[in-house]
Amino acid sequence: MVWGFLCAALSAVAYGVGSVLQAIAAKATPDAGAGVDPRLLLRVLRQWKYVLGLGLDVLGFVSQVAALQVLPLFVVQATQAASLAVTAVAARVLGARLGAREWAAVVVLCAGLALLGSSAESEGSDQVGLGFRLALVGTVVVLGLAGLAAGRAGHRVRTPALGLVAGLCFGVVAVAGRVIPSLTPLDLVRDPALYVVAAAGGLAMLFYATALQRGSVTTATAMNVLGETVLPSLVGVLLLGDRTRPGFVAVALAGFVLAVAAALTLARFGEPAPVEQPAAR
Repeated sequence: MVWGFLCAALSAVAYGVGSVLQAIAAKATPDAGAGVDPRLLLRVLRQWKYVLGLGLDVLGFVSQVAALQVLPLFVVQATQAASLAVTAVAARVLGARLGAREWAAVVVLCAGLALLGSSAESEGSDQVGLGFRLALVGTVVVLGLAGLAAGRAGHRVRTPALGLVAGLCFGVVAVAGRVIPSLTPLDLVRDPALYVVAAAGGLAMLFYATALQRGSVTTATAMNVLGETVLPSLVGVLLLGDRTRPGFVAVALAGFVLAVAAALTLARFGEPAPVEQPAAR
């Protein structure tokens, strides 16, 4: 189980650094107009920072799937929230100032993850039928339509809605990764869960990039964290047989709440620094 925690931690680091690079690239990309424009991904892919961030996301995803083979969803997804602590520490290295509240949030997040780690019981991927996989496909379709609707919503609703839908898409990626029983190529290409991962991952990147481009990165990131942690964790507990060590339910719940709350406190450190305008003469 130790290597599962190491994979989850590597995933958090990769996602944390990658999200900063993607936020910078998205903010620097010209806005093409209202709504969700799939061509946005083509535009941001012309920037090396976004491509590098995408590469880190791939590394994060592979590590995440490896962790999901032995750890419950609620542990792995809460660990993904730690990517915001990585972002905050990176911001400190780059010169941003962390106040007492932010440093306290980093400590609380680490404490929450420690509680989760102590409560987790080693997991394998429970076997689920074709019906569950088809339900995942239907969920991707519903989230795709919801994201398109969110892209045309009013300014105050658009960014949080897109961030939440993107987070839910990332959550579907995690759930699909959890139910993949084998990582051998032949088994993968025959498993509908693989195509759910591809479709949900593509939608997540599109909606998240749109949210980053058109609104507050802090708001988009906070809603993204909620979407990718809470619902997938409930699915794992209610439908996939995830469980804690005997007598550690309260410990796991406390750790999960602490980790997510601390991550939301740190969400603002995904915000790129504003570009300074030259002083008027």
